[in-house]
Amino acid sequence: MNILVIGSGGREHAIIRKLKESPKTEKLWCAPGNGGIAADAECVAINAMDIENAVDLVFVAPDDPLAAGMVDALEKEGIRAFGPRANAAIIESSKVFSKNLMKKYGIPTADYAVFSDPKEVVEYVEKRGKFPVVIKADGLAL
Repeated sequence: MNILVIGSGGREHAIIRKLKESPKTEKLWCAPGNGGIAADAECVAINAMDIENAVDLVFVAPDDPLAAGMVDALEKEGIRAFGPRANAAIIESSKVFSKNLMKKYGIPTADYAVFSDPKEVVEYVEKRGKFPVVIKADGLAL
């Protein structure tokens, strides 16, 4: 199989290392990759949709392209892709979605509140009166 891995971090390098061990792997690319990954796969500065060689499978690892729907787009073009579709990647890309899901299904999680006005956040923290308090923005922080 000709396999393309999207990303440039440790997660992608670990995926590449395991794929490299498979006798089914014929060619292994990583876009964009990094210096360490280059020892195990050919790093290419391309968009997954622009590759000229035949790709049998694309692994999409980074959160931002998953949340943006890269797996959905690849599948729409008839390219086999590994990774969650955008409607499943939201569990990682939206803190509010994740916390509400955990609350709904009784999954243990820290207390939380959702605000749209920064002043309300300050009031909440002051009213709570105990620390530590974690404040996160919804969405990907990267």
